[in-house]
Amino acid sequence: MLEILQQQYSWIRLARQNMFVFLEELPPQILHQTVSEFGRGTIIRTHIHVVDCYRFWLESFAFKKINEHRDISVHEIERADVKNVRERFAEVDELVQRFLYEYCDRWSEPIEQDESWQGYPKTATPLLLLTHVETHEFHHKGQIVSMARHLGHPPPADDRLGGLF
Repeated sequence: MLEILQQQYSWIRLARQNMFVFLEELPPQILHQTVSEFGRGTIIRTHIHVVDCYRFWLESFAFKKINEHRDISVHEIERADVKNVRERFAEVDELVQRFLYEYCDRWSEPIEQDESWQGYPKTATPLLLLTHVETHEFHHKGQIVSMARHLGHPPPADDRLGGLF
């Protein structure tokens, strides 16, 4: 199972690289231009939200570090560019690898949280957490390309398996 999930994540990383290449072609003001009704309002903010989601569920929840979790600050988001987002996703890549190795033989074992997780699920399996963050990323990928299209910058056609060929 570990090898399958590693291969799956490598495809996700390839699709993400295609997104970075596209975003690097956009003027910086487009990356920060507000598009109401989409994602987190801007392309950059939406992409960084995906990073925060990986960190929240795979690090804070799975590794039980809720007290250490901090979303990326608004100040940092407002100054972010694609290079910064790439760097944040490089950290996510390391986190995913740690997560995959930590839970490599326990995909169906519930991870249980204490009472400090008020308002959040107290139990989830590693496979559920990984599935959530990966599908969440592609949900927001769709929002990002829709925002770019709405702002007059249509992305290249890459719907063929997420742009992997």
